[in-house]
Amino acid sequence: MFSEMLRRLWENGILQLGIWETIYMTFISTAFAYAIGLPLGVLLEVTDKDGIAPKPGLNKVVGIIVNAFRSIPFLILMVAMLPTAKFIVGTSLGNKAMIVTLVIAAAPYVARMVESSLKEVDRGVIEAAQSMGATVMDIIWKVLLPEAKPSLLINAVISTVTILGYSAMAGTIGGGGLGQIAITYGYQRYNNDIIWVCVILTILIVQVIQEVGTKIAHRVDKRNL
Repeated sequence: MFSEMLRRLWENGILQLGIWETIYMTFISTAFAYAIGLPLGVLLEVTDKDGIAPKPGLNKVVGIIVNAFRSIPFLILMVAMLPTAKFIVGTSLGNKAMIVTLVIAAAPYVARMVESSLKEVDRGVIEAAQSMGATVMDIIWKVLLPEAKPSLLINAVISTVTILGYSAMAGTIGGGGLGQIAITYGYQRYNNDIIWVCVILTILIVQVIQEVGTKIAHRVDKRNL
């Protein structure tokens, strides 16, 4: 029964589509999450009390907003954001809607990951740039981001894998991908074999992301030169 079901899913293109949808949702959502989360993370670090442009009030407000979204479990946030997704993309079902919810859920997480990476930068390098009269923007673009690049890439891999996990959960409300296949053809039809096939495929995707991301981070790390 397992072989027959798997063969039918493969021949009908359902399994291939699930793999593609999972990869598509993951990387598009990661890109948009970083478009929002990277500036937020930089803002959190720069305006921190020990940052290069301390603004405690602004930092606290941004921090509270980021923490508020991070504290909401993804499944609850996903359901709560469906009206927002429908307003933005015109539907509350499918990949487009799930990408909206994934971005909203992941952006605060990315912001904290970016902030963490920037805090690893040697303060002496920053102070040296300040002593030479570098502006805040100069320090951000020419010191903070370049010096934190290896850590930023490693954290980007972690964020991508986390978003991949979110995309699987999105299958519970029609988000597509391997998560939906596991639920529709596995859980709802009492076929644990299909569930495990989806688990193995997800693990393989994670391994590829991890390996490629780690190698890229290793290559750009000046300490390895």
